[in-house]
Amino acid sequence: MDSDDGMLDAHDLESGEDDFYSGGTDDYNDSDADEPDYGFVEEDVDDSAMVASHRSQINYVVLKEEDIRRHQQDDIGRVAMVLSISEVEASILLLHYHWSVSKVHDEWFADEERVRRTVGILEGPVIPTPDGRELTCGICFESFRPEEIVSVACGHPFCPTCWTGYISTTINDGPGCLMLKCPDPSCPAAVGQDMFEKLASKEDKEKYYRYFLRSYIEDNRKMKWCPAPGCEHAIDFAAGTGSYDVSCLCSHSFCWNCTEEAHRPVDCDTVAQWILKNSAESENMNWILANSKPCPKCKRPIEKNHGCMHMTCTPPCKYEFCWLCLNAWTDHGERTGGFYACNRYEAAKQEGLYDEAEKRREMAKNSLERYTHYYERWASNQTSRQKAMVDLQIMRSEKLEKLSDIHRTPESQLKFITDALLQIIECRRVLKWTYAYGYYLPDHDKRQFFEYLQGEAESGLERLHKCVEKELSVFEIAEGPSDDFNHFRTKLTGLTSITKTYFENLVKALENGLADVDSQAASSKSTNSKPSKSKGGGGKGKGSSKNGGSSS
Repeated sequence: MDSDDGMLDAHDLESGEDDFYSGGTDDYNDSDADEPDYGFVEEDVDDSAMVASHRSQINYVVLKEEDIRRHQQDDIGRVAMVLSISEVEASILLLHYHWSVSKVHDEWFADEERVRRTVGILEGPVIPTPDGRELTCGICFESFRPEEIVSVACGHPFCPTCWTGYISTTINDGPGCLMLKCPDPSCPAAVGQDMFEKLASKEDKEKYYRYFLRSYIEDNRKMKWCPAPGCEHAIDFAAGTGSYDVSCLCSHSFCWNCTEEAHRPVDCDTVAQWILKNSAESENMNWILANSKPCPKCKRPIEKNHGCMHMTCTPPCKYEFCWLCLNAWTDHGERTGGFYACNRYEAAKQEGLYDEAEKRREMAKNSLERYTHYYERWASNQTSRQKAMVDLQIMRSEKLEKLSDIHRTPESQLKFITDALLQIIECRRVLKWTYAYGYYLPDHDKRQFFEYLQGEAESGLERLHKCVEKELSVFEIAEGPSDDFNHFRTKLTGLTSITKTYFENLVKALENGLADVDSQAASSKSTNSKPSKSKGGGGKGKGSSKNGGSSS
């Protein structure tokens, strides 16, 4: 696997990565590696690297379990060597200081005695060592020979059976066992990994070492677990690079900052608002307000979707009323307009009696329709993206080989098809989140510019997607090679490139906060504020009257 094209693991920190929406190479920092091409990566690379890769510089590393263990052991060994302490004591220190090697060094060399006292690494026993006589276990109070007693650095005596029970209980209580102290309530001495290794059962050891491994990620500020269900990989992230979208080896792409799915170019606050809105009860209330009316008697909301104006509330209420004016149906009949109209309502409406209620209902309806417009398109692009991902898997596993045989073309020369599918997958993700962005975009001028860019990108994407889905199918059932397939290759390659350009412009504009609109507005304002010169004035005339109008 080429380092410029592959998904990162712990050994590929310096490798390059393809960029879907880089907008050029100016943002690249100098490095020993060659600048990557702005295309797609090789066929045998994980989808996650190709689909969600958009960084202008590598800013994270994917760690497998063996990588995490190696990094963890390296940190322990480094601290043990620098401070001239055992690896067990180094582990205790690192756990206390959240696996920050630099913090451990700073604190230790600033005040070693205070650190030892705080963490529980004692230099010697706090109780006198007995001379040959039997000792009493501090938990079961049975007597034991000195060689049968087990103690940590403090020297408090406990029998192996009580130690095993104590350790097992704390392990089963959860990760708190990593900070275990001596069973004596008044003793601060830490219980090291050697005690767990010696006294815990096999099952408890497995739990303990799982907690120990996970603490290296969960207590580390620059590392996080991949949030995909069942994934055991972690991400080591280089902060301060400005890009938060990362892709795991499991093909899941997510935002490092908020751990939601990757959502560039939309910021985390907008995504959080949108997700909350999609799950909030507020939209249910808007729908109820827009599409129902309360029963005049029991106040339960009632929806009317067809039929006449004669309404009957559900049991036990059973109140009969007019849908329009909400008065009792007993007051209605032919004289009020019959079953499909209400003269009383029309007359009251003319007098303004229903203005406020109708206004609130209309506002709720408009708000609901606007939300539905954006949500349906957001969800539709997500569905299309998932289908494209399935199509990509089928293309790689089944169809490429078949196309290669039919058209007598090496599979390596059919990469333009997978490139197109990868572009579709990424563009669907971007387009999906632009609808969340658009929902919260208040500025009218910016909205027009945004909708123009979004429309151009979306129409380009639809053309590309249609070409892959519809036109490719003809060549999958062809009887042999033809010039039409070469024309199709040219067309699909061109559509892929054009669509990429459209989305580069869209992403760049959104990440700049649609700043082009502000600059154009400022330029227009500056131009309009300049006084116009008079064509016929002498040297002193400025060509404008007192009220700012131009002279004629």
